[in-house]
Amino acid sequence: MHLSDIQSDRARGVLLGTAVGDALGAGYEFGYPSPEAEIDMIGGGSFDWAPGEWTDDTSMAVCVARALETGGDVDDIAENFRAWFAQDPPDVGNQTRSVLSQTTRTGAEMTAVAASLPGRTGGNGSLMRTAPVALAYLDGAAGCLAAASRISALTHSDPRAGDACQLWSHAIRYAVLHGTYDGIAEFLDEAAAEVRDYWRPLVLQAQVGEPAGFSHNGWVVHALQTAWWAIHRSVDAERPLSAALELCVRAGGDTDTTAAIAGGLLGARWGASAVPSEWRNIVHGYPGLRADDLDRITSKIIAVKGLS
Repeated sequence: MHLSDIQSDRARGVLLGTAVGDALGAGYEFGYPSPEAEIDMIGGGSFDWAPGEWTDDTSMAVCVARALETGGDVDDIAENFRAWFAQDPPDVGNQTRSVLSQTTRTGAEMTAVAASLPGRTGGNGSLMRTAPVALAYLDGAAGCLAAASRISALTHSDPRAGDACQLWSHAIRYAVLHGTYDGIAEFLDEAAAEVRDYWRPLVLQAQVGEPAGFSHNGWVVHALQTAWWAIHRSVDAERPLSAALELCVRAGGDTDTTAAIAGGLLGARWGASAVPSEWRNIVHGYPGLRADDLDRITSKIIAVKGLS
C-alpha cells in the first residue's frame, strides 16, 4: 500500500492536529470563555503552560506514537508512560495517576492494575491519546480496532472508553485514507449491536444538540460528543480545522482534551497543511519536541508498515 501525497499530508495532520488542539485549549481548561473572548494559544491556565505548549494529552499520545514508530506494542507503550510519569508532569488525570502510581513491569500488569480500580473508570484519558493508533494500522481496520482497545485498557478499563477509542481511531484511519468523516458511520454500521445501539443516538445528539447537553466532558462519552459536535458544526466553515478547535474551547470544561481529541480527526481529514502556520511554529512539549518532530515520528510509523 502506497500513500498519495494528499494522504501523506492527512497522516501528518493526525499528531499535529492533536497537539495544536491541546495547546490551544490548555489556557482555557476548566473555564468557559465568553462569546467575546478571542481564542488563541495564550498559555497559562491551571498549570501555567507556555504559549503553544501541549499538555498530558499530547504527551501521552507521543508516548504511544514513539512506541509505534519502532513497531512496538503495549509493553513499549507502558514503558513510555512510566518514563513520562517519572518526570513528574504537572497535569495527570486522576485515573491515569492511580494506575501509573503503582509499580508495573509489563503492559499486562498495567492493564490489570487499571481493571482493579474501583468506582468510575470512564474518564477521557485514553481517548485523548488514541489518534496515533490509526497511523500504525492504515493497512488494516481490524488491527486498528484491536490495538485501540488494548492501548485504552492500559489505564482505562471502562468498556465505553474502549468503544470510544475504537470509534475515533477507526474514524481517523478512514479520514486519512478517504478524506471524509464517513468512518464514524462505517464503525457504527459494523459494530456489535450493543455498541451500535449505545453510540448511534449519542453521535446523533452531538450533531443536533449543544454542549450543554453533554457538558461533563471529563467523561469519555461527553468528551467524544463535544469533539464531534465541534467538527460537525464546522464542516462548512472557511477554515474548518481552526473553527472546530475554537468551538471545542468555547464549549468549556476540559478544553485541552476535547480540542486534542477533535484535533486528531480534524488533522486526518484536512491535513497538516490546514494547520495555521502561527500555531505550527510555536506548538511544543514533552519530551522537547516541536511540530517537525511530530512529522518525523509520523513518517517513521508509516515506514514501519511499509506504507510510505
